[in-house]
Amino acid sequence: MNPCALDLDAYLARLGRDRPLALDAACLADLHEAHLAAIPFENLDILLGRPIRLDLASVQAKLVEGRRGGYCFEHATLFKAVLERVGFSCRLLAARVRMRTPPGVLRPRTHFLLEVDTPQGQYLADVGFGGDGPLQPMPLLPGLISHLPGSAHRLRHESGLWVLESDLGDGWNDLYAFTLEPHHPIDMEVANHYVSTHLDSPFRATPTVQRIRRNRRAILRDRTLEIRSCGETERREIETDEALLRLLETEFSLVFPPGTRFTPPEMSE
Repeated sequence: MNPCALDLDAYLARLGRDRPLALDAACLADLHEAHLAAIPFENLDILLGRPIRLDLASVQAKLVEGRRGGYCFEHATLFKAVLERVGFSCRLLAARVRMRTPPGVLRPRTHFLLEVDTPQGQYLADVGFGGDGPLQPMPLLPGLISHLPGSAHRLRHESGLWVLESDLGDGWNDLYAFTLEPHHPIDMEVANHYVSTHLDSPFRATPTVQRIRRNRRAILRDRTLEIRSCGETERREIETDEALLRLLETEFSLVFPPGTRFTPPEMSE
């Protein structure tokens, strides 16, 4: 991945942010939060039968120029290029997701995030986990709780692993476990192939679209929309395909042509 290929001005315009940028933890936090607010987490291309490409040009074309969202591999590719252009040193890390996983079940390393060096210390940056993830980067320190409206996150050590936990109003729950072993773009390519093509991958089954803003977390899984705001949670069912397209536009700023249908690949004609 060549950060010099990044169109930083276009990216900042996508976020609604202007220069200048500083090489410090405050700038990292600002970019992290703005990225999450502007660019949703979503898997819709898989359900449209389109390949997920992770080269920087393809990711920029989709997430920046095309004003779409993506999932962790796409977000990590873009955000790493942005941070490196600003001047940060950062490394890809791989995690095993534990959220909504039965005890004792070991899942593959299919989530990618970043470790970032700043003058104020090392941070965990993750703009690609979806609605339960941290709004801002986390200092890489065990036990330090990051409190923001409606959410809390912390890291803990566990038998040589780092574990990210969240409390979104229902107590502490594990999100994922990772090590600090650096990974590479080819590792994401392998994980991306599994997630986007394997018959057992949940991303092949149902639409998943999520967006985090400071006072609002919107989470769409299949036809159920969950809105978390001001300590309250509201859920509603999306009854029709047309209502789903309207919701994608109004809640997630994702515009698709009338008649678009998101169909699991194995059910396509």
